[in-house]
Amino acid sequence: MGLSIATRRFASVTAGYRSFVKRAMTGTMFSPRSASRRRSDASSQLCPPAMTGRPRAVVTGGAGFLGSHLCDALLAADYEVICLDNFLTGNPSNVAHLLDDDRFRLVRCDVVEFIHVSGPVDVVLHFASPASPVDYLQLPIDTLNVGSIGTGHALGLARDKGARLVLASTSEVYGDPLVHPQREDYWGNVNPVGPRGVYDEAKRFSEALTTAYRTTYGVDAAIVRIFNTFGPRMRPHDGRAIPTFIRQALAGEPLTVAGDGAQTRSVCFVEDLVAGILAMVRSDHPGPINIGNPTELTVQQIAEDVVATTGSRSVIRYVERPVDDPQVRRPDTSLAGQVLGWRPQVSWLEGLSRTVDWFARLQQRPA
Repeated sequence: MGLSIATRRFASVTAGYRSFVKRAMTGTMFSPRSASRRRSDASSQLCPPAMTGRPRAVVTGGAGFLGSHLCDALLAADYEVICLDNFLTGNPSNVAHLLDDDRFRLVRCDVVEFIHVSGPVDVVLHFASPASPVDYLQLPIDTLNVGSIGTGHALGLARDKGARLVLASTSEVYGDPLVHPQREDYWGNVNPVGPRGVYDEAKRFSEALTTAYRTTYGVDAAIVRIFNTFGPRMRPHDGRAIPTFIRQALAGEPLTVAGDGAQTRSVCFVEDLVAGILAMVRSDHPGPINIGNPTELTVQQIAEDVVATTGSRSVIRYVERPVDDPQVRRPDTSLAGQVLGWRPQVSWLEGLSRTVDWFARLQQRPA
């Protein structure tokens, strides 16, 4: 099944998964780094079988920023949801509010090692991967492994179950683009040996592997290319511009804008992004399809809007621009509109206000 390896490590949370999450959240579990290296014994438990006749979804990376919002939306659509995460960059607190829902299961799992799910599966959403520059620069091998071996295991699960798989790819497959806006038929301008190459090439490989499974084995597999997304549950220190700016503004610190701030980004509120992903789940289109907001903003404007929305007195401080940082980024989303009937609905300033409110409440919580 898929890319098989000899070592299988799969620790599931069944009747005792609530206590597991409490221990994980209070730090009494072993660290995510050590978990990703640790081998399990032959008694590793398997994911529980289906409970009802509801459609059943497996979300890898389900305790991450995007994955947790997907779990919310799938439950709202009356799916049974199995959330897989090794908590390397995800956090069990992102799905703690779902633990009392009988349709939800949280399973500690490293998809690079092995995936097994008992019973039927209707859809696999492969969202497991470090996604911020801070994460994938610190975890280059983990990033490459989850994009290759982990994707193979997710595809193997979909093949075994006859399920539709939706792969979370990224706008980073376009690199520092020479075509603007970026259409799905653009092949990109990527530096494979640059510092961002571990993420860019992991995703490009995962797209190739997904296509190979579709053409070779007939797997119902689809690719979505996700552009910059923001919203509640982003980590304050994950290194991406919007959470960094909000954290700095709320603390009264200078906002650190890379370069001169003239580079552009197109940012999509997470609620819209998830709606686009679910539209892809319901469709039969193989992709790739861009999902993102085509409204283009300069990084300078993003910083200024964060200062205004937070009411902060922070100033802007310019810092050195990262290597291979894209100069422009804007999706052509016409294909998503035509095929999925999808368009973003939440404006930049509305989404920013909702995100700032969440970060402000986060600061008020006990550590």
